[in-house]
Amino acid sequence: MSVVIDDNAGFCFGVVKAIAAAEQQLQQSRGLYCLGDIVHNNEEVQRLALLGLHVIDHNEMAALRGATVLIRAHGEPPSTYDLAREKGITLVDATCPIVLALQKKIREGYETMRTVGGQVVIFGKEGHAEVVGLDGQTDNTAIIVSSANDIRGIDFHRPIRLYSQTTKSREEYSRLIDNIKKAIFDATGKEPSTEFFTAYNTICSRVANRVAQLERFAKDVDLLIFVSGENSSNGHYLFECCCRVQPNSHMISSMEELDRHWLGGANQIGITGATSTPRWLMEQIKMEIENGDKNLTK
Repeated sequence: MSVVIDDNAGFCFGVVKAIAAAEQQLQQSRGLYCLGDIVHNNEEVQRLALLGLHVIDHNEMAALRGATVLIRAHGEPPSTYDLAREKGITLVDATCPIVLALQKKIREGYETMRTVGGQVVIFGKEGHAEVVGLDGQTDNTAIIVSSANDIRGIDFHRPIRLYSQTTKSREEYSRLIDNIKKAIFDATGKEPSTEFFTAYNTICSRVANRVAQLERFAKDVDLLIFVSGENSSNGHYLFECCCRVQPNSHMISSMEELDRHWLGGANQIGITGATSTPRWLMEQIKMEIENGDKNLTK
């Protein structure tokens, strides 16, 4: 039996940057607050907690005075920065550069739409940390759509600027764009001009390119173990992509969830994960599978 880890698996650079910022700050001080889980992976969150990283929510942040708080890769709305100034809080801003650029783009689009009575639409998961930060750029007036068919809240007689959460499916975003164009035509009898409707390509290329890489990897193994935090939207999306090409795929969030019954008859086992899955966790799972196989063959 051979066990291989996907070469392309592991943290995206935005998460790497945030964790490095946390570790550097923790080396210099006794503790550090983080606004929300630094990454959607409980194992990594627990590892950093042992180093002194304390996860808080916005209500708990409001009770702090003069503390240091890390903003994770997902980013935050302007109101969080206002609160930090009010409370004398020092921010370690680890927002992903791609998310920062998207926030700026949405703010500019919002200002334009305000002058022409238009609307900003964001394709994303309602309540997701990144989406909350993006919506904040519009003073929380954006229309959030969760799927290609979720377009009932849009006024197709008014100009539209469309953006996507960076980790959404490129294919579904394309379907959403087509559906909006059709709805505009049905409502107005005209094909929309770029001044009336503009859709921006804001999906992270790291996530988009990951799908093709992942499908190639999944096809080449007999059994796929996909490691991801249960609350990772990116993880659930990528796991679905795996299942399309490799039905013998299983998703786990920790080593304890590994079921050895899955391993029977598999000659090549592949281990991969979400962009929020630490490499060290996949290495641990590989060792557990290999050590268990050695014990069985003694």
